[in-house]
Amino acid sequence: MLHYECYKGAEDRKLDTESCAKIVLRNKNLGLEQYRFLLQTISNSGIGEETYGPKNVIEGQEQSPSLEDALSEVDDIMFNTLDKLFERTGVSPSEIDILVVNVSLFSPQPSLTARVVNRYKMREDIKAFNLAGMGCSASVVALDLVWQLFKSHKKALALVVSTESMGPNWYRGKEKSMILSNCLFRSGGCSMLLTNNEALKHRAILKLSHVVRTHLGANDEAYGCCIQLEDDLGYAGFLLTRNLTRNAAKALSMNLKVLMPKVLPLRELLRYIFTSLGRKRSTVAGLNFKAGIEHFCIHPGGKAVIDGIGKSLKLTDYDLEPARMALHRFGNTSSGGLWYVLGYMEAKKRLKKGDRILMISLGAGFKCNNCVWEVVRDLNDLNVWKDSIDHYPSQEGPANSFLEKYGWINDEQLMSFVQFP
Repeated sequence: MLHYECYKGAEDRKLDTESCAKIVLRNKNLGLEQYRFLLQTISNSGIGEETYGPKNVIEGQEQSPSLEDALSEVDDIMFNTLDKLFERTGVSPSEIDILVVNVSLFSPQPSLTARVVNRYKMREDIKAFNLAGMGCSASVVALDLVWQLFKSHKKALALVVSTESMGPNWYRGKEKSMILSNCLFRSGGCSMLLTNNEALKHRAILKLSHVVRTHLGANDEAYGCCIQLEDDLGYAGFLLTRNLTRNAAKALSMNLKVLMPKVLPLRELLRYIFTSLGRKRSTVAGLNFKAGIEHFCIHPGGKAVIDGIGKSLKLTDYDLEPARMALHRFGNTSSGGLWYVLGYMEAKKRLKKGDRILMISLGAGFKCNNCVWEVVRDLNDLNVWKDSIDHYPSQEGPANSFLEKYGWINDEQLMSFVQFP
C-alpha cells in the first residue's frame, strides 16, 4: 500500500444530539416503545456527536430518496478521497491499471466503477470491477481481488474504493431489529492505492502478508442473521437478528484457525496444541495472538461487536481503543470503517517499522474476512484525525450528551417531545 485517504464530511453533515433526536422524533410510524428504544440505543451506542449523515436525511427528505440523492452522496465520498489520494501521491489517474469499487447497497447503471473511470478519464485497458452486496467486510474482499490480480499483472497500480450509500437505505418503519441500522451506520469511506511494482517499494507504508476469507452462507441461520428486506408495512431496511453474535463468533473462530498458523511463532502453536490435548473442543481463545500481532484493527461495527471480539481474543483496552474511538468519532461506516481505525493508530504514532496489524472484518452473508499487514516504515500521518486526535482517548471519547439528555428519559418526558398523528 502506497497511501490511503478516508472521507471526512462537511460541518453541515454532522449528526449531533439535537439533529439525531429530530430525525428520530419525526418518524410518525413509531410508537412510544420504539421512540424509547431508539433514543436509548443511540445513548448507549458508543457513537459521539461528530459523525456524518446523508444530506437527504439531515434535510428531512428520507421519506422519498431520489437517485440523484444517492449518486450525490457516493460521488462526494469517492471523488473527495480520490482527489486527495492523487494529489498526495503524485500518481496520475491514467497510470492506474486496476480499479475496484465496493458499495453494498447501491448498484446503478452504469456502475460506480464506470463513474470513476469517466470522471478521471482513465485508460481503455483498465481492469475495472464493481462489487455490490458484500457487506461491511467488502474492503478486504476488494484487497484479496487485487492481490489475486497482481499475480498475473506485473508492475501494476491498483485503486480500491470502499464506501456505502446510506441515504436511500434509511429505514422508515418501526421494527426494532431494523431500526438498529439507523442508530449505527454513518456516511464514510476510503480510497487506497496499492502496487506490486518493486520500483515503488521505497514509497510503501504497508505490505499485505496474508488474507483469509470465511463464508457461512450455506448455513440458513448465518445467511439470515444480517439481511436486507422489507417489513410488514413495506419499508425496506437492514435486519439484524439475535443470531448475529453467535454466527459472528463462529465465523471469526473458523477464520482465525486458518490465519493464525500463518503468523504465530512455532512455540506459541506448540503451546496451544499441548494445552488443548484432552479437550473435547479447542477454540482460538486459547491462543496468545500478541505473540505474532502487535495491533488489532477491528471493524467498528458497534460497541457489542468490538467488546465481543476483544473478549474472545483476550485483548486489552489499549488494543480496542482504536476501534472504539473510530466508532465514536465516525460511526459504523460499513466497509470503510477499518481504515478510520488504522488512521487512528497512525495518528497516535503507534505504527512502527516491522509491526504487524491484524484487520478483522465481519459482514452480511455471513462473512468474516481478515488480513495481516506489515508496517514497512514508521507512520505518523495525522490524516483524517487531524482536527480531533488530541481529544482522544477518554472513557467514552468526548462528552456524550445523548446519554446526558436521553439515556434515562421517562415516558412523561418522552411524550413532551413526541406529537403522535
